[in-house]
Amino acid sequence: MKPLMIVVLLALAGCAATPSTIVDRPTSARPLYPEAQAPANGAIYQAAAYRPLFEDRRARHIGDIMTINIIEKTAAVKAGASSGNKSGSAGFAAPGIMRGVFGAQVATEAATKFSDADNQSASNTFNGTITVTVTEVLPNGNLIVAGEKQVAMNKGVEFIRFSGMVSPDTIGAGNTVASTQVADARVEYRTNSQIDRAELTAMASRFFQSLLPF
Repeated sequence: MKPLMIVVLLALAGCAATPSTIVDRPTSARPLYPEAQAPANGAIYQAAAYRPLFEDRRARHIGDIMTINIIEKTAAVKAGASSGNKSGSAGFAAPGIMRGVFGAQVATEAATKFSDADNQSASNTFNGTITVTVTEVLPNGNLIVAGEKQVAMNKGVEFIRFSGMVSPDTIGAGNTVASTQVADARVEYRTNSQIDRAELTAMASRFFQSLLPF
């Protein structure tokens, strides 16, 4: 049992160091090295290095960065109810010789009643900002972005991760985009603080207690 306990504790320590994630892609990308270009022909316009003079330097290439304004708020309410009832009765007359024992009439009744109700509600609010990197440019011009922010606190590290697909038309001034305008957005906030460790330890305790004879 001791070796098994050691393995479980090591697994818990690993989980505490790096929380699991729903962002299944790299959270950063470096710009691609430019391909060898033909020597400049002396013209003012060069297609390879063109940037509009009166336009913000919007993110459009792999390695460019933009800021995501996380404004997520969801609420859901579910309610349900069901009820039913059933009743029945039966009666019969006793045969002639049995009337002295059971009486002239025998009757029985039964009734059942059932009712059930359920109410569920959930709400989540997540506000903040995170700077992400363009990791892929799709053929239609949409940008795949991802990023991670780590904040070290006194008792642990907070992990904020984001990924999704951004349309260049939704990029505002300063290369900012609202998270509500990001397709396939994955937003998460995780921590490896003592609270998470306590939850994992409790899960391990319940597992071993289920194996004990008492």
